[in-house]
Amino acid sequence: MANTQPILEVQGLTKYFDAAGGKKVHAVENVSFTIERGETLGIVGESGCGKSSMGRTILKIHESTGGKIIFDGVDITKLSAKKMLPYRRRMQMIFQDPYASLNPRMTVGEIIEEPMVIHNIGTPKERHAIVQELIKTVGLKPDHIRRYPFEFSGGQRQRIGIARALALNPEFIVCDEPISALDVSIQAQVINLLEKLQHERGFSYLFIAHDLEMVHHISHKIGVMYLGNMVEFGDSDDVYKHPLHPYTRALISASPVPDPDQAKTKQRIVLEGEVPSPLNPPKGCPFSPRCRYCSEECKSTKPGVYEVEGRKVACHLYSPEKIKQYSSEGKTPEQAVFEE
Repeated sequence: MANTQPILEVQGLTKYFDAAGGKKVHAVENVSFTIERGETLGIVGESGCGKSSMGRTILKIHESTGGKIIFDGVDITKLSAKKMLPYRRRMQMIFQDPYASLNPRMTVGEIIEEPMVIHNIGTPKERHAIVQELIKTVGLKPDHIRRYPFEFSGGQRQRIGIARALALNPEFIVCDEPISALDVSIQAQVINLLEKLQHERGFSYLFIAHDLEMVHHISHKIGVMYLGNMVEFGDSDDVYKHPLHPYTRALISASPVPDPDQAKTKQRIVLEGEVPSPLNPPKGCPFSPRCRYCSEECKSTKPGVYEVEGRKVACHLYSPEKIKQYSSEGKTPEQAVFEE
């Protein structure tokens, strides 16, 4: 019988970091979502919005401040390092910087083999055979096994990082901006490799990136983060083609269009001001200082997370009271607010 349990369920995940003067950096704020088996959840948002902190907290590289992390039906939030060890084999990470994430003093073979050594998997001969197979899987050459990271390009280094993440045959992989440091042509190669591996092995991905076009391409669902908060979450096509939250609309409007004629007619939404400091987030909606639709309610009260059109959005424009008001006027929220 097939396992219908989500591979990952995050409930109210919160992460604060200590700062000078007894202050707290609000990196991740009450975030909830699920990832099904064989599914990719793409996370987008500006730099500093908490994407990477969330991914690292899910893997317990950082300990959470609040909330729950449920992996394959088991609450791992408070597990000790020793009890986490079996789950480490099933949860891996591809790091953002392929230049900093590989040990320069180790050969490619040693780098890929290291996770298997830590987890006491197989004999040296068996591990060597697995390393050779992984090198082939990620598109590197057999003789690369004896070389060092400095001998490779950025794209090749990222392939080494992917091979290392695959060494334990995990079920869930956090891809922390795995293509942001690569040339565009190499980005496509890495994305195609990740999709191929998911199709063949059924991996589940948490894919973190800035590029909304790329996230839309690879993801089944998209989560949009702003100042540590998940402001919109839903099906990839729905979020990309019909965004609800004002911040999502601004992000999508900033995406480049390959067709020059379309680019000329595309309306750009320019956000004013700077992202507020996570040391002192706004009292109400985190997006209120930059939102053109901001009301007094937005400034004073943080919005709930509302179910709208099959997805979740954290915006006062979509509260049940507002939806009822728009409906009585014969309008959708988009018609009532964005098209006025």
